[in-house]
Amino acid sequence: MIRKYDPTKDEEKLMQLIRNQGDDWKCYWGEKTSHLYRENLKQSIVYVAEEEGEIVGYSRSLEDPGFYVYVCDLLVEKSYRGKHLGNKLMQIIYQEFRHHIVYVMSDVDAYYQTLGYRKEGSIYQVNKPD
Repeated sequence: MIRKYDPTKDEEKLMQLIRNQGDDWKCYWGEKTSHLYRENLKQSIVYVAEEEGEIVGYSRSLEDPGFYVYVCDLLVEKSYRGKHLGNKLMQIIYQEFRHHIVYVMSDVDAYYQTLGYRKEGSIYQVNKPD
């Protein structure tokens, strides 16, 4: 089942899902950043995929009101991949924001290409001067 994130009942389960992904996701669950990400979740558009009471996937997006929705995070637990949960998480975003253009921040371009998305532009990290 795909539903909206409820911080009071979902926060710990979602953070455990993220921790289970290991060091690739440590920027979200690490000691110095976990509290920041928890606050970001409360201010973002978040949907969870739930199976038998467990959170097995989620999406986190940001809205530029009236124009765009940016999908920042999309994650499905490895043992649940191939069951179209990522696609379902994306579908609810297009349904809820059908008058917006939806962009995805991606580290897995091949996955989004299988969904029929097209690559548009690129993203750069700005190096701040010391």
